Amino acid sequence: MSGEVQAAAVLGGLQESEQLEDSGHRGGRVRRQRIGLGDWLLPVYTVLAFVFLLIPIVYTLVFSFNDSIKSNISWRGFTFDKWLNVCNVEGGAVCEAFANSIVIGLVATVIATTLGTMIAIALVRYRFRARSSISLLLFLPMATPEVVLGAGLAAQFLAVGVPKDMTTIILAHTMFCISFVVVTVKARVASLDPALEEAGRDLYGSPSQVFWRVTFPLLVPGILAAALLSFALSFDDFIITNFNSGSVSTFPKYIYISASRGIPAEANVIASAVFLFALVLVIVAQVSRAARAKRLAKLS
Repeated sequence: MSGEVQAAAVLGGLQESEQLEDSGHRGGRVRRQRIGLGDWLLPVYTVLAFVFLLIPIVYTLVFSFNDSIKSNISWRGFTFDKWLNVCNVEGGAVCEAFANSIVIGLVATVIATTLGTMIAIALVRYRFRARSSISLLLFLPMATPEVVLGAGLAAQFLAVGVPKDMTTIILAHTMFCISFVVVTVKARVASLDPALEEAGRDLYGSPSQVFWRVTFPLLVPGILAAALLSFALSFDDFIITNFNSGSVSTFPKYIYISASRGIPAEANVIASAVFLFALVLVIVAQVSRAARAKRLAKLS
């Protein structure tokens, strides 16, 4: 009898443990089905943030098709005339300002990228006096308010006697873009594997051959990122440009001056075209990156 009692007790304990496990699983499923505050608050916040960011872009794109006369505030009708005759407003002033911004951005980007890349390589690869001080000073243009930077540059140009024109704008943009280039390329240089360059030297490559065939191709992604950032900062800048431009008009300056009497729809056309062009570049870059990753996956 004692054996039967013990067997019954064991079986009863197993049944109770299985019941507890089943109830625990059901309770876990019930707990997992509960929706907390963060489960819906974060998606709602994300959607609202995107809507808030995209409303000005959508407004600019829609009102580029507005059949406006002087002011582009109220909707008057749909038309393609603004896209087809974008340079006809105010004697082509908007196109002239846009062309000035493109030229200034390209020249300042080339100069800043070249100088910033050389500075970044020197700061990472070489040890010299005042190295840490130079690294600290390079961050000052990034931390200084643009009003202070623009006013200081304008005072320096005035003291030296340099007339304010496109040259002073390029010099000012180059100065504050160099810091962003150095920070971007410096991170890329620091991440390079020295063994790759050592392998090039072991294969009897000269210093110039090792740099252009090994180091520089590895730096190209960082250099391109720094160049794109510099061009975006230069093209979009208004405060420093306004202090050092004189009578030269750039696209941001034209928008600011036109805001008092009404921004023409042609300005919306150019802004929309720039946005669409940047969007196409991003899509092409992502598609090419995905295709390259797919090819590498097949090869591996």
